[in-house]
Amino acid sequence: MLRFFSLLRKRKELIPLVSLMAVAASVGTSTCIYFLTTKTDIILNKTGNPTPWENVDPSKPQKLMTVTQKWEPVEELQMLKRYTK
Repeated sequence: MLRFFSLLRKRKELIPLVSLMAVAASVGTSTCIYFLTTKTDIILNKTGNPTPWENVDPSKPQKLMTVTQKWEPVEELQMLKRYTK
């Protein structure tokens, strides 16, 4: 670690590159943690709930950005869901 900082002191042109890489790594890590904790379509514990896709609210968009998408329920699937419960 000490050699790394002495290298940065000798070659000052590496400081912006190292800082940009550190920012990119921290943004990537925080984005992964955000999606793991807030999105319902990402499942970490598969043994606790065998059918987690039934808990997803279809009226709430799951994508980061949705452009002109309207969800309508399919009647056949709704009937099948009622019969299987």
